[in-house]
Amino acid sequence: MRTMLQKHPVIILFVVLILGLLIWGFWPQPALIETVAVRRAPLTITIEEEGRTRVIDRYVISAPVDGVACRVELNVGDPVEQHQDLLGITPLASQVLDPRRRAEAEARVAAAGSALDASKEQARAAAAAEKLANNELKRLAPLMAKGVISHETFEQAETRLQTSTAVRRSADFNVEVARYELEAARTALRYSAATSDSATAERVPIRSPVSGRILKVAHECEGPVRTGDPLLEVGDPSALEIEVDVLSADAVKIKPGMKVLLERWGGEHPLEGTVRIIEPVGFTKISALGVEEQRVLIISDFTSPAEQWQRLGDSYRVEARFILWHQEDVLQVPASSLFRYKNGWAVFAMENHRARLQVVKVGQRNGLVAQIIEGVTAGEAVINHPSDEVEDGKRVTVRTLKP
Repeated sequence: MRTMLQKHPVIILFVVLILGLLIWGFWPQPALIETVAVRRAPLTITIEEEGRTRVIDRYVISAPVDGVACRVELNVGDPVEQHQDLLGITPLASQVLDPRRRAEAEARVAAAGSALDASKEQARAAAAAEKLANNELKRLAPLMAKGVISHETFEQAETRLQTSTAVRRSADFNVEVARYELEAARTALRYSAATSDSATAERVPIRSPVSGRILKVAHECEGPVRTGDPLLEVGDPSALEIEVDVLSADAVKIKPGMKVLLERWGGEHPLEGTVRIIEPVGFTKISALGVEEQRVLIISDFTSPAEQWQRLGDSYRVEARFILWHQEDVLQVPASSLFRYKNGWAVFAMENHRARLQVVKVGQRNGLVAQIIEGVTAGEAVINHPSDEVEDGKRVTVRTLKP
């Protein structure tokens, strides 16, 4: 051996170097890790969704009649007062009557006039019958007091008077009906697009139901409108609420009166509000990934002073955070340090440069941090983002980042 070593010292040295490198290469190395400290800090559980503001009471002003609306001189944002005239609508002119229709209209006028005369004669006859019945009753009254006539005869006279009075009233009503029918027939004949009277049609004014501002102008230019066509939207932008659509699974966790923070609305500080209504009806919405989701509208009111959000208007975007749970002093770890172990959760704690598996009981979670009810103590170091190399009892070393 010594002879071999004397004859080939370089080879022997090279073999020893290789063996040393192999042993060093296969020797178990400590796993590189990152650690975080278990700490006590405030913890808030929230649901975050995008929402928008909306005017609480908005009024859609529609056309009450068919006609031609004049040009709207108001713009979106202009203030209006209650009962203020916003625009006018000129009712459509009557159709031109051809000779046949004009003859029919004239015949209806003549028929209505004759019906009026007949009803007047019937009214005169009914009045005469009532007068006769009244005189007869007056004549029989003294005889009834002396017992000359029977009580039954007197009651018959009273009945005839009551009947004649009712007939007279009915005849008077028939006179009024006939008079109205005659006026309607004359109107149909008088107001025609071919006559000059149609040019003096009265314009129907459209007034504001409330004081506020113009929110939308649906019909700006002059033109024809039909009954029920929307013309304007009016509302009070100083009375706002927030509508947020959330997943139906999250909506069941939200309750009326729950606090909500409104962020990214354009101001320096978040606004505060409270949940007023969780609508009982959901709707289907397609997400950005093309997935159908069942959503529910949550309506909230501002609780911050009005001067802080007076710059907001209708349909402004906000980010809403619903506060489901909050505590000031909570023992917590990053959610990235937790992993599933059997039927619960566990973490790897640092102990003498070795990883020690520690079963923990988890409480509330918000996606970033988790509440620890038992298993670790404040100030204890746990491994963050444990890799597959980390095992219970394995040596570990903390990774240091070079500046």
